[in-house]
Amino acid sequence: CGLSPEKVLLRLNPRLIVARMTGFRRDGKYAAMAGHDINYIAVSGVLALLGRKNEKPYAPANIMGDFAGGGAMCFMGILLALLAREGSGLGQVVEANMVDGSNYLASMPRLGLRHPIWDRPRGDNLLDGGCPYYDTYETRDGKFMSVGALEPQFFAALLKGLEIDPASLPGPREDRNTWPALADLFTKTFKSKSRAEWEAVFDGTDACCTPVLTYPELERGGFDQRPPVTLKGSPGIAIADGENERPAAEGVGIGIEGEGWVSKGLPPGKDGEEKLAKWMGWMRGRQYDLVDGGLVKVEMGRNPYAKL
Repeated sequence: CGLSPEKVLLRLNPRLIVARMTGFRRDGKYAAMAGHDINYIAVSGVLALLGRKNEKPYAPANIMGDFAGGGAMCFMGILLALLAREGSGLGQVVEANMVDGSNYLASMPRLGLRHPIWDRPRGDNLLDGGCPYYDTYETRDGKFMSVGALEPQFFAALLKGLEIDPASLPGPREDRNTWPALADLFTKTFKSKSRAEWEAVFDGTDACCTPVLTYPELERGGFDQRPPVTLKGSPGIAIADGENERPAAEGVGIGIEGEGWVSKGLPPGKDGEEKLAKWMGWMRGRQYDLVDGGLVKVEMGRNPYAKL
């Protein structure tokens, strides 16, 4: 049975938490098949929701299945298992797969299929590109602005910035029959200025209109790299960008004392030996050694170099 969690690992250490993550479910029609992110979200039903009207479904790189539906859901399961162990004293197996994880993340639009918010074909709904005041628009210089002016007060601020008289609109904004004409009006208006000019118009307003920034732009402008979740008592440490230890942005957000990130990125493996000695009492050459940049365990009387 190899290293079966139930038959081997948990019998050796009942407090152990073993996370097991797969792409497809471990049972059912696709269990024995190879796949990638696009396949997992396809059979989960999520991919059918993504894309423009009258176009093929659009896969969002491998963000939805691999990282969010897989890694993040598996990590959440580990945290829940840790909480459960506090009460029971026992570990358990955490099962995660990218099909069910992606499906869970899409709960809102899936439930929306039975509600006017999402009960139309792909690309015809409020939040999937069908609504002209929840969409992206190209600017004169080939860049883009994002618009999310769903509420009346935000929509009014958007019209003010675009210098559009509400009386000139093709009809009430809630009337879906006017959406194509309203989209054309917004398209032509946004094309009249560069993105920088529109940023100057909308920065600091409540129009819910912001630039679509690229990662190269962010990095050239001093990328404000912050933790995904801020823990006030635990400052974060940035990971170095390659070998040049590109300086990371300082600060972790409002209300947090100190710089948060260190001023230089932390190269992978830095201070690893110090941490092993401090946390576990391990010393290089005794409990472990380094081979080809990897940590290997040294067993007493043997030298198997089985990577940890």
